[in-house]
Amino acid sequence: MKTADDFLEGQILLIDKPLTWSSFQAVNKLKYLLKRKFDLPKKFKIGHAGTLDPLASGLLIICTGKFTKKITEIQSQTKEYTGTILVGATTPSYDLETEIDATFPIEHISDALILKTTEQFLGEIDQKPPVFSAIKKDGKRLYEHAREGSEVEIATRKTTIYEFEITRIALPEIDFRVQCSKGTYIRSLAYDFGIALQSGAHLTALRRTKIGDFDVKKAVSPNDFEQQINATTL
Repeated sequence: MKTADDFLEGQILLIDKPLTWSSFQAVNKLKYLLKRKFDLPKKFKIGHAGTLDPLASGLLIICTGKFTKKITEIQSQTKEYTGTILVGATTPSYDLETEIDATFPIEHISDALILKTTEQFLGEIDQKPPVFSAIKKDGKRLYEHAREGSEVEIATRKTTIYEFEITRIALPEIDFRVQCSKGTYIRSLAYDFGIALQSGAHLTALRRTKIGDFDVKKAVSPNDFEQQINATTL
């Protein structure tokens, strides 16, 4: 049974973030539950170790109290994702947040070509973040520039893909599993993968399954966490 002191001293909470929730919403939900249940001080510290987009589900690590100092260390660990890429069409956001803006042929794409193309992305690669992202440019988030229709120059970044496994091919859908370094945009990987296939592509599903040794199989949903907290007798 956890106490107020336990959460103040520091806890690492594994949350399975639901689809459409922002990471900020998940943290706020837990903060509200914990403060209400344990009468924690206003300055109670809580934060997450790596943002997940609203259109992604899966592992969100939330640190409380003194363990918020561990966030940078946790964020730097290898991450694993599973998801689905749809080939033959692109969107400005590289995922389902925006509508399709262009279509491309896929008749030339074979299973062998797909498997061979993954090899181009293994190791250290240069990747350009999506224009619909939270990175700041000239004092504003990139997605703010994008929604205004402003053209902005985005610099490429170095990132590392440790594993890129194709788990299902049912064109136009391709399922995958990726292990990658901090700062990798799976949306950008999907977009670049489409170009490498001499077509176009965007991400239609994404789930974070691991961060370092932390596994989503041991995570609970925010609603399950609420039930566990409410069932705790002080």
